[in-house]
Amino acid sequence: MPANPKYLTQSKWQRFAKITAAILGGYLVSISFHLALASWFNRANIIITMAFSGFILWVALMVIAFLAKNGWKIWLIYIVLSCLFSGILYLGQTYNPIAK
Repeated sequence: MPANPKYLTQSKWQRFAKITAAILGGYLVSISFHLALASWFNRANIIITMAFSGFILWVALMVIAFLAKNGWKIWLIYIVLSCLFSGILYLGQTYNPIAK
């Protein structure tokens, strides 16, 4: 049974923004989150755990991107989150250079 057209995104730019935010933005947030954790905690454990939890987080972020009304707002949120996690990563590498 096909989807009701009134619930589908009509704008091609919004569709493009949602798809790219889901794939690329979700991946950037997932990786930056786990790297930020790895800079403060045991690197080996976080990187091994990232193989599973990173994929789960990425899929959850994909779902969130497609549920949103505006794809550009999701891109903005994902970029802000990636920058926040990158800042935490930078601070972790600066103040905790040898995380075990």
